[in-house]
Amino acid sequence: MANRWVALALVFLTRTSMGFQFQSVASVAPLMIADLGLSYTQFGWVFGLYMLPGAFFALPGGVLGQRFGERRMVLAGLALMVAGGALTAGAGGFGTAVAGRVVSGVGAVVMNILLAKMVADWFAGKELSTAMAVMLTSWPVGLGLAAATLGGVAAGASWRAAVVVTALAAGVGLLLMLLYRNAPGGAAGTARAALGGRDLGLSVSAGFAWGCFNASLVTIVAFGPGLLLARGTPLADAGRVVSLAIWVTMLSVPLGGLITDKLGRPTLLIVTGSLVAAGTVLLIPVLAHAGLAFCLVGLAIGAPPGGLMALLPRALPPERLATGFGVFYTIFYVMMAATQPAAGLVRDVVGDPAAPIVFAAAVMAATVVGLAIFRRIEHA
Repeated sequence: MANRWVALALVFLTRTSMGFQFQSVASVAPLMIADLGLSYTQFGWVFGLYMLPGAFFALPGGVLGQRFGERRMVLAGLALMVAGGALTAGAGGFGTAVAGRVVSGVGAVVMNILLAKMVADWFAGKELSTAMAVMLTSWPVGLGLAAATLGGVAAGASWRAAVVVTALAAGVGLLLMLLYRNAPGGAAGTARAALGGRDLGLSVSAGFAWGCFNASLVTIVAFGPGLLLARGTPLADAGRVVSLAIWVTMLSVPLGGLITDKLGRPTLLIVTGSLVAAGTVLLIPVLAHAGLAFCLVGLAIGAPPGGLMALLPRALPPERLATGFGVFYTIFYVMMAATQPAAGLVRDVVGDPAAPIVFAAAVMAATVVGLAIFRRIEHA
């Protein structure tokens, strides 16, 4: 396999299984909550704990990839996703559901970090921002597929059947990775270099910005169906409406990465895109045409991702980048895990299905805070 675009396609399809599995419980939330007797806060934990292992496995995952090979560890991660999905599908209560999601999350974090490294190897020095933007699009594609289909599967069969489908998707990813080959000169691992105080600050602030941006989007996708259900929309239709935001990102995110490369002004695009997106999210509870609101959100969030993911590679030297990305993803996963229970708590306390959406808008706007701290450290 000598074509880097073929390698990117395999990574894209494999990584789609992560978003598909992550979103699964949100797509079947009403049925799962009723069957297992969960509160909204407990559901927030079941949903968000998929990301929590990243706080503990981001750095070790990179080390294991260097020692045993990225492809081998990605295969192991996908196997864990299959096992965790099966465990979640068979859950009889809150504890088992959490355990299944954590097992899946451990596999997903190892896969996620190492797939990003694989893309960097193939596209070093050539269309890296565009390739990263394309890779990132696999996440919303997975979310969108889940939002558009799993509600119907759950309504027609059961929420457990819908979760099993996501475990099967991870199995397909495992088969695809058997076809993958490492980039020429990209397989050899290098020792991790220690980060200085400045490098650590850059990694933490960039991870915070990336975490805010993504956690906001996930909160919208997780709690958007509940808002639509409160308006009388059927479960399967609610999932399809929410998925419109995700489908639009299939075009807006790669286009945003391409524009960032062409203009060379990532700060402008990140700040403008994040604030416009935050304002657009606030339209979801008030616009009568829900489909239009979610389409506008998908369009608005396209500009920042490419620039956000390129922050660290442009600021850290290559010998410290792997360690920096480990810290970056640690903060990212903490943000992703913590935000969903917080949004659920807001929903429980306020009692308004629109409250988590307003919360998501505030989180999206906080992306600018992380970027401001990053730039201040970078230019100090």
